[in-house]
Amino acid sequence: MAEAARAELPADKAERYGALRQEIAAVIAGEPNRTARYATAASLLAQAFPERFFWTGFYVVDETKPTELVVGPYQGTLGCLRIPFGKGVCGAAAAQRQTIIVADVHAFPGHIACDSRSNSEIVTPVFDKSGGLAAVLDVDSTQFAAFDAIDKAGLEAICGDLLTVD
Repeated sequence: MAEAARAELPADKAERYGALRQEIAAVIAGEPNRTARYATAASLLAQAFPERFFWTGFYVVDETKPTELVVGPYQGTLGCLRIPFGKGVCGAAAAQRQTIIVADVHAFPGHIACDSRSNSEIVTPVFDKSGGLAAVLDVDSTQFAAFDAIDKAGLEAICGDLLTVD
C-alpha cells in the first residue's frame, strides 16, 4: 500500500490543483488497477477542497452496457447507481466527451438529482491510453456557481493523467 505524507496545499486554487496533480500521480504510480486510481483521486480531491466539494467521484463506463455510466469510487452522500449517456450532466459530458460546468443544476435540462443539496456541478471525462472514454469525474457543490475555468483546467489535467501515466 502506497502511503505519502500529506504536504500543506497552496492557498491559490491553480497552484493547489498543480500540487494535487503531482500528489495523485505519485500515489498512483505503478498501480494498474483503475478502481484504486479513481478511489485515490476522489479521496485526495475531496480532502483538498472540503469547503466546495460536496460530492466527488467517478461514474465508470459499464463494460456490459457501453452507453451507460455506473457509479464508481466516490466521497460523499449516496450517488446515483446508473446514468445513461446523454442524461443529466454526467451523461451529457460522457456523450459530448468534454467537461461541462453547470452553475445551477436546477436549471439544467434533464438534471438528475442524486442529492437535492447539490446546486452546481462540474463533470470531466476520463480517457484511457487509446482515447476511449473510460469514466467521468463528477464534482458537486452545495454552493451555486462553485466551479470555473481554473477548476476545469485543474480537473482536466488530473483526469488526463489517471489512465495514461504509470
